[in-house]
Amino acid sequence: MDDRITEMVRELIRKHPNAPARTLARRLVEDVNGALTLEQARSRIRSILGLKGEPRRKQSHDKPLHRPPRKAGERLAMPPSQAEPWLPFDLGIVGKVGILSDIHVPYHDETALRAAVDHLQAEKVDCLLLNGDWADFYSISRHEKNPKHRNFKNELHAGRELLKWLRQEFPDARFVAKLGNHEERWASWLWQHAPEISDDPIMGIDNWYGFHNLGIDLVADKRIILAGALPILHGHEKGNGISSPVNQARGAFMRLHHTVLEGHGHRTSTHSEPDMMGRETVCFSTGCLCDMRPAYARLNKWNHGAAVVHVHADRTFDVENFRIQAGKVRQS
Repeated sequence: MDDRITEMVRELIRKHPNAPARTLARRLVEDVNGALTLEQARSRIRSILGLKGEPRRKQSHDKPLHRPPRKAGERLAMPPSQAEPWLPFDLGIVGKVGILSDIHVPYHDETALRAAVDHLQAEKVDCLLLNGDWADFYSISRHEKNPKHRNFKNELHAGRELLKWLRQEFPDARFVAKLGNHEERWASWLWQHAPEISDDPIMGIDNWYGFHNLGIDLVADKRIILAGALPILHGHEKGNGISSPVNQARGAFMRLHHTVLEGHGHRTSTHSEPDMMGRETVCFSTGCLCDMRPAYARLNKWNHGAAVVHVHADRTFDVENFRIQAGKVRQS
């Protein structure tokens, strides 16, 4: 009976490792149908927990079940949260923000990109924002790939050259680059193939592309970007749910019910709705600057385009969401 009770004590402690000794003792008295008094049960519990003095603790065979002494009636503290703050990235700009999305280098459209950059230069933008998918990362995609196009080293080189060229074109502008779903392929590839070094800063995409030398600020972790009061997403942050809506901007409205500008869908669109108090919610989606006929989507409803956001001192804003056709900027 004694050995059986001892094993019952161990099992109780394993099931309830943080319960007070007196609580465990009450449960033990019930389990043995009163064969032990409460004090006898508590003494056994304390012995297994290693709470009956240093000499007995050293002789104990139950060291894995030991725990540090605590005051009678002491309550457990809530465990600390491991959640990290997720806050918007505020551009802090009063002036004009030029937005280029979905360039997909090295599969960019040179004519469309040149037209977009020319227009942003004519607008004298104060900040250049690459709003995700500026690189393609085709070679390390999880999707099926044509072996003759798999050359990650060349992709990295093309991406570096793009960033150098853009810095040359906008030497005085603030330069911000956000990670879209295509750039996030880099972290996913590292987690799968080199997890031991994946969190080393030298493996960061900003290091591989020379952001520091070019004066580029990185926005990662799907963070919202704020241009004044305008939230900007790449578009993949919303997850799945509404796929290929007739009007991408309306799809964003239906998911978020908040004013937003996003890329990702490669289509220029705008949608606005007032609430019952007359407050207007406006959503925008921008066109792409990549090849319009990639192998995975020969037929599509994409268009080339980009945007300029004019941010005022009171954080209000105006959006010029323009299309590009045959190298010409179209406003309507």
